[in-house]
Amino acid sequence: MRRSKAKSAFITTTLVFALAACGGGAADDPNTISVAYHRYGNTLQVDQWMQRVKQQYEQAHPGKVVKLDPVVAPESEYLSKLQLRMRSPSTAPDVLYEDSFNVNSDVAAGYLAPLDDRLAQWPEWGNYIDATKQAGRAQDGKTYGVPLDTDTRGLWYNRELFAAVGLPADWRPRTWDDVLAAARQVKQHRPDAIALDLALGKAEGESVSMQTVEMLLYGTETGTLYDDRQQKWIAPSSGFADAMGFLSTALAEGLTQSKAQIADAQYDKVFRDDLTREGKVAIRLDGSFASGNWADSGWQDWSRTMAATPMPTRHGQPPGTVTLSGGWTLAISSSSRKQDDAFEFIKQAMTKDNVVDYAAASGNLPARADAAADPRVVGANPLNPFWIGLLDNTHYRPALPEYPKVSEAIQQSVLDVVAGKPPAEVADGWAQQVSRIVQPANTRPG
Repeated sequence: MRRSKAKSAFITTTLVFALAACGGGAADDPNTISVAYHRYGNTLQVDQWMQRVKQQYEQAHPGKVVKLDPVVAPESEYLSKLQLRMRSPSTAPDVLYEDSFNVNSDVAAGYLAPLDDRLAQWPEWGNYIDATKQAGRAQDGKTYGVPLDTDTRGLWYNRELFAAVGLPADWRPRTWDDVLAAARQVKQHRPDAIALDLALGKAEGESVSMQTVEMLLYGTETGTLYDDRQQKWIAPSSGFADAMGFLSTALAEGLTQSKAQIADAQYDKVFRDDLTREGKVAIRLDGSFASGNWADSGWQDWSRTMAATPMPTRHGQPPGTVTLSGGWTLAISSSSRKQDDAFEFIKQAMTKDNVVDYAAASGNLPARADAAADPRVVGANPLNPFWIGLLDNTHYRPALPEYPKVSEAIQQSVLDVVAGKPPAEVADGWAQQVSRIVQPANTRPG
């Protein structure tokens, strides 16, 4: 149903006033800072981390108060809800938990405060892995977010299920065809299992773009979404068409989760991990962090069953494997009147011990080099050396203000493929949409 502009404006205004009404006065109290973060489904470790840092900060700064402001929503809605709050100083948090892919768009909107002067006076900044620092760096060269973690992506697989259908325990696919062949073998012998689990649902938001489509796209001859040298988006893209073709094949052959599961907003929140734990998922294209969710749910011996292998390039062409990295940061609102206190909170949150504890609990890879080398991180996950090793050949999403809208177009393309549209038609439509988003002069074919 089409919504009138007047009605949309009324709803937006009502939401802003509602958010202001529930602000609790933190914006007016000089000794209280507010911290907004994502709390939904498998983000329990973030909530636990925030609760711990709140206690530490208040103990270290008598008279100061932290008001935690969790945003309870799917990831696809978290960012839009957060940006709505950032529009007004009365509802903007002092500190926000910011996905690295959204830094540039929020900087362009004027929502974030630069941190370079503060970071230059913080000795701990030198302990951060250089590659991870770009997560909080905007197109203008300034840093707006302190990275908490990073990650890599690959193929998880169930060794026990593989053995039952005649697949090797040390599986190492060399091409996309090898991945599909293994999934078909699972489907033939275990039709009750999900042969190839992929992020495909609307509620999964950015995971669909980064964790599914871009893990495919960056393994094609096109090799990227954006040409840094020419400063142009690649659209139309033969690699994007190849990615849509792979998804179309997997869906048409019933290798993925069902369409009902794809449409279920609870699938990623609950059911995906439940089915994995129950031995009903054979292959899962996912991140290094997945095992943290398993351990947190009580599946402590997951490593007896689950193994991981790199995602291959399409035809096995060099470098042979592909992975993408991302991560979350802590940033400060540009409208905050308590930026000194806000940065003190960030410093407390990012101590080595807090980063180690978070990494060990979440399964994410620490952004601090000293934390990554800590025995507690290595010991928390026997596969951490494998996942960390993938950082040597990783890719990052384009750090550009247009990326979030391009990502939305990617997600819609996947929904179209799920609905049964021909992949070539979907790829053409995506290229046209990207051209409208970034302007035709900023694109090139590839």
